[in-house]
Amino acid sequence: MTDRTAHSAEAAGAPTRTVLLRGGEVHSPADPFATAMVVERGHIAWVGSEGAADAFAQGVDEVVDLGGALVTPAFTDAHVHTTSAGLALTGLDLTGAGSLAAALDLVRAYAASRPGDRVLLGHGWDAARWPERRAPRRAELDEAAGGRPLYLSRIDVHSAVVTTALLDLVPGVRPDGDRPLTADDHHAVRRAALAAVTPAQRAEAQRAALDRAASLGIGSLHECGGPDISSAEDFTSLLALAAERPGPRVFGYWADRDLDLARELGAVGAAGDLFVDGALGSHTACLHAPYADASHTGTEYLDAVAVAEHVAACTEEGLQAGFHAIGDAAITAVVEGVRAAAEKVGLARVRAARHRVEHAEMMTPATIAAFAELGLTASVQPAFDAAWGGEDGMYADRLGADRARSLNPYAAMLRAGVPLAFGSDAPVTALDPWGTVRAAAFHRTPEHRVSVRAAFTAHTRGGWRALGRDDAGILVPGAPADYAVWQTGELVVQAPDDRVARWSTDPRSGTPGLPDLTPGSELPVCLATVVGGREVFVRPQG
Repeated sequence: MTDRTAHSAEAAGAPTRTVLLRGGEVHSPADPFATAMVVERGHIAWVGSEGAADAFAQGVDEVVDLGGALVTPAFTDAHVHTTSAGLALTGLDLTGAGSLAAALDLVRAYAASRPGDRVLLGHGWDAARWPERRAPRRAELDEAAGGRPLYLSRIDVHSAVVTTALLDLVPGVRPDGDRPLTADDHHAVRRAALAAVTPAQRAEAQRAALDRAASLGIGSLHECGGPDISSAEDFTSLLALAAERPGPRVFGYWADRDLDLARELGAVGAAGDLFVDGALGSHTACLHAPYADASHTGTEYLDAVAVAEHVAACTEEGLQAGFHAIGDAAITAVVEGVRAAAEKVGLARVRAARHRVEHAEMMTPATIAAFAELGLTASVQPAFDAAWGGEDGMYADRLGADRARSLNPYAAMLRAGVPLAFGSDAPVTALDPWGTVRAAAFHRTPEHRVSVRAAFTAHTRGGWRALGRDDAGILVPGAPADYAVWQTGELVVQAPDDRVARWSTDPRSGTPGLPDLTPGSELPVCLATVVGGREVFVRPQG
């Protein structure tokens, strides 16, 4: 971009200014060939051609020359754990550790660098990727941490390994040898570990996560908090921080069956990670048939009766309900429970509430049809497939190749009319919106692939629709001025069906292009992010 004065710090504090952006590519269904856009009072006022932009030039406060840059709606990440994502950014991140030995070396270095921390926190180990194929043993962690309390969550955040010193702080936890802690034991040690985070550390982590999101063109986050995930104080402090500083919008979901508390905390729904089951990597996702590498079917936290009670209560109170469900048995319980609630309070009311299911990985034709029937939004994370899919991935280890290939069937879900909202589940996978779109468009299982356009829509407008908002996540007059400006190459139309792609690139189709996301190609670089007409990120020049 050149002559970029419209989105200065002054403009960030003055959303009533009228701004004309021109000389670029504007991704808008209002005009598939748009090169210009007017923003006024925090909303999109006009989208159109370069010639028509001349009529606005003299009547606006600022003119921005895009210099050929692409303007798109800002992304919405529909599933984030903001403080934990920030702690991974500012603290001990093990996602890059290629072996158990490397992870222990990182623990030693981190412990030495943080002598004043009462409890050491880390995240991201994944023994499935290590040559040793096992989690750290407690004695190894005790040595690496120098005898100090240490909490290390697995990449999926559904199990953890800890030191003896941390166990000493949590009476009642009875570990099974050196096995990672799961279920109630894990929740107990996590609460103890997070309780040691000071308000200053928490605010630092939250700011780091929000700033990283803004730098990636993310304009909105759905925070998935809850009593088994973080704390009420963490949740409310994040909402307060987001409200008082320029940055992405934060919509909070509180995973609790206490509806009064959810309202009191400022949650938009008693939803998010209200656990019906756990995760595949930790062998706690609830399955109909046993794991391929274990002799059990995982863990059920809520049954269909509990799901029905929660959905009916939320529907009656005008709140969104929602659940974390990954395994096929867990998803079946959700479907049966929501259907029972619909029989009690009425299908139309349940559909209108747009209740949501997080992750929804092991879908079947029957549960896909049920999601469409019941109006359930699937809040999904395509980066999971990129990380753990494929013939040699963790999914195949846990489920066997045949069941693994059935996971995350986005194309079938879209064909059935299931609303999709894309997110990262950060810190489980990184904040990376274009990478997420790429993962859905180039799914490891070809029949589950969707077009780049459909994936982009799920990561922009889909997140707003999941909130019950149909007027946002799109650059049309009247929509909120939440947008990002990108440096990118030639715009193209990519779809799994080559016939569709060929027709969509014909000018007669009027299909706006998007960046080439072919694996191996460079992803777009965010130049600026604007939320409600206020600039929240500008990439430093040079």
